[in-house]
Amino acid sequence: MSRDRSQLLTAIERGEREGGSVEFKERLSKDVHLSDGRLESLTAQLRHRVLSGDGEAEYVVGVTDEGGIAGVSRDVFSESMDVLSLLAEEAGAHIDDVQTWGTDEGGLVGVATLRDGAALTPDDDHIIVGTAGHVDHGKSTLVGSLVTGDADDGDGGTRGFLDVQPHEVERGLSADLSYGVYGFDDDGPLRVRNPDRKDERAAVVENADRVVSFVDTVGHEPWLSTTIRGLVGQKLDYGLLTVAADDGPTKTTREHLGVLLATDLPSMVAITKTDLVSEERAMEVTREVERLLRDVGRTPLPVARHGVDVAVEEIGDNVVPVVQTSAVSMEGLDVLDELFERLPKTAAAGGEFRMYVDRTYKVTGVGAVASGTVKSGTVEAGDELVLGPFPDGEFRDVEVRSIEMHYHRVDHAEAGQIVGIALKGVREQDVERGMVLLPKGSDPTPVREFEAEVMVLNHPTRIDAGYEPVVHLETVGEAARFDPADGQLLPGDTGETSVRFKFRPYLVEEGQRFVFREGSSKGVGTVTNVPE
Repeated sequence: MSRDRSQLLTAIERGEREGGSVEFKERLSKDVHLSDGRLESLTAQLRHRVLSGDGEAEYVVGVTDEGGIAGVSRDVFSESMDVLSLLAEEAGAHIDDVQTWGTDEGGLVGVATLRDGAALTPDDDHIIVGTAGHVDHGKSTLVGSLVTGDADDGDGGTRGFLDVQPHEVERGLSADLSYGVYGFDDDGPLRVRNPDRKDERAAVVENADRVVSFVDTVGHEPWLSTTIRGLVGQKLDYGLLTVAADDGPTKTTREHLGVLLATDLPSMVAITKTDLVSEERAMEVTREVERLLRDVGRTPLPVARHGVDVAVEEIGDNVVPVVQTSAVSMEGLDVLDELFERLPKTAAAGGEFRMYVDRTYKVTGVGAVASGTVKSGTVEAGDELVLGPFPDGEFRDVEVRSIEMHYHRVDHAEAGQIVGIALKGVREQDVERGMVLLPKGSDPTPVREFEAEVMVLNHPTRIDAGYEPVVHLETVGEAARFDPADGQLLPGDTGETSVRFKFRPYLVEEGQRFVFREGSSKGVGTVTNVPE
């Protein structure tokens, strides 16, 4: 929080007045202030304030109509900023800066500076890193310390902002995908100092020359399918596997490594929690990881021995850099910083726009929002798209109302960026994970069945005709029937099989890779033929 209250006191002293550029709001609520009629009037009010200030206005949030300090909770302040951002977009303006101060009662009061003109278009180099690792191996904590620059308290304190559900925070276990972001400019890392502030994440996207987004997956065995979704369904540039020095590689470590390798994702390994063990134990676990990598045909590259230059040059092509780290002592985090600043983007940006839907939600006053990673091409606000397939196999026309990346409104998005796209022409309850957004005029043909080459990684007996695992392809997670061409597949076998979705069609294309799982059975595959 800003310690200097001069901006707040000056704004309150200037006060609300006709023809002025200051507006007082105790709070802004999506349910109330974005309802029918209110959106238009508040947008007009905001536009008036910006014009009255020659292109700049100040909204003081957490004060009464008379300018008295009321204070609001962090959640209310965050929602107020979301609403203000939507109002600003409607008025052709954007939030340029937000300063907050604490009240004696523990609440927040803040001043948001708005400027004329739409949100800036990001012109950054953007890489996406998918994390994996066994539960309690420090995966989310490591990401938290990277994006904030803060050492952990030894109890997972820096991981808290990545958990998106109340029960996750309470239990200390992630149960769904979560996201983090930081970046780099000419002066070094740009951290998110206060992760609860969505505007700080947006500022990273706006100001960084290189943006690093983390897709933080789930380490607990019951949610392995969610981890697979995060690693297969996002257009990742790199994988980051964590192994705790006080525990070493586990069965889950091997499973997550198998998924990373099955997707041909250039990956690295972070040995975490080195502050809890002796140097000898840390080296013992490092050697275990190196043996594990060699067992699956990969070459470990200890960065401490060979240096960052070699790691950047050699990652991929079967080479896996290994770094010892501690979120408590901050050991090795400078090495990861340098890697993430220098590693080249691997996702190609060309081709026709395509985004598989991973999440959906509704914003009052905006409507349905589809979230996911842009797989190819570019998309702009105002573009006409098609969305589907719906259960009947049809695609429907939709229009892009707005695009947001890490709470920053952008004019366009391109391949490899995680975005939320507000859609006009569809209800939120009709948008489902596994659907895809394509340019209008496309002629997509969804299918129920396709041919694939699969490799069985683990199975207790054999796979016969009629076997029904869950197939994870892009963001699709659907039960499907296998009918092997040779009648059966044994553990370790590679062979051809037909794959038929059990309940509905999806958009599938040759060359797409997928993971299948059923109980302890797991395997990987590649689509080889999609019938007309």
